[in-house]
Amino acid sequence: MSPLLPARTDVVVVGGGVIGLSTAYHLARRGVGVVLVEMGALGSGSTCKAAGGVRAQFSDPANIVMGRHGLSVFERFGELFDQQIDLVQHGYLFVLDDPADVADFERAVALQNSLGVESRMVTAAEAQRLAPVISVDGVLGAAYSPRDGHCSPESVVLGYARAARRAGAVLVPHCRVTGASVVDGVVRAVHTAAGSIATDTVVCCAGAWSRPVGALFGVDLPVDPLRRQIVVTEPIPGRPAGMPMTIDFTTTFYFHDEGAGLLMGLSDPDETVGFKLGRDDAWLPRLAAAVERRAPALAEVGIASGWAGLYEVTPDHNALVGEASEVSRFLYATGFSGHGFLLGPAIGEVMTSLVRGETPFVDVSAFDARRFERGDPHGEKHIV
Repeated sequence: MSPLLPARTDVVVVGGGVIGLSTAYHLARRGVGVVLVEMGALGSGSTCKAAGGVRAQFSDPANIVMGRHGLSVFERFGELFDQQIDLVQHGYLFVLDDPADVADFERAVALQNSLGVESRMVTAAEAQRLAPVISVDGVLGAAYSPRDGHCSPESVVLGYARAARRAGAVLVPHCRVTGASVVDGVVRAVHTAAGSIATDTVVCCAGAWSRPVGALFGVDLPVDPLRRQIVVTEPIPGRPAGMPMTIDFTTTFYFHDEGAGLLMGLSDPDETVGFKLGRDDAWLPRLAAAVERRAPALAEVGIASGWAGLYEVTPDHNALVGEASEVSRFLYATGFSGHGFLLGPAIGEVMTSLVRGETPFVDVSAFDARRFERGDPHGEKHIV
């Protein structure tokens, strides 16, 4: 038994990314005994490999509300957690060249506005003014929200971890869950490489690893790991200042400021499911083609570094949030399909409410994993 691992606790949180840490923090500050176990270093799964984007531009009301709430937390993170996160709010710009996408975003912007988000549709000329490196050939319009931006995931992890410990949570990194005791459909204990913890409540925040974790408890969580790769360019002399996080919606190519260069990525349709954590160059021709198409001014910029991480993807690219029906007090917050980092502040509060039997500040019932059994997927259009 690890000296860090208590014999018993009220709640075990599995997964030490931003979702798990936010959940542990909010539980602990409400007086709930909580132990968080993470198989690697805190944040090492997907959180610290994220692009760090934070936004409220979504097409689903719950995602909009949670994204807006997350922005308010990130804006006050230094005050709340005594941790600077290098938040840059130059906005998010979705560049659109398909009439159907324009119509979808117009509807989404109207919904966002009704929920207090100051997004707006802009012309191609305005999009180019905001992001001067882009070409607007074929562009029909764009959606822009000035409050959105990006920050440092590593710093967010540090802030939540320190605050969770101060609130009384026990955080145990490098501690893999190896099994579970479930008796008559009730959780009794969580078994780890460092020993067992008696508990009757588990919150699975294991991201891309959620399906195998759920299986240990007899719960099927339809989450698959899908590699996403990111590159950072060499310094770009004369790079325009203050460009938003810019997404060419058709190709999913995106970029934002990173030091003296740019961080770039896209969704590779040829990528296959699997725990592939290494980098390769097979996707780079597709990235180069997207850059040439939408930002030809960047076509000759060299690549300085990069990394690979895992998205936690569900069949409808929307999150799983709720409580299992087949096992008492097995809750889950996973499958965010690339949105987990920015939704972390809100989801921590949501999961604390669900654990305590309270009504969350936002209705997350549509994210219940049983929607797939019912044939009722809950899609999110704004996937990047």
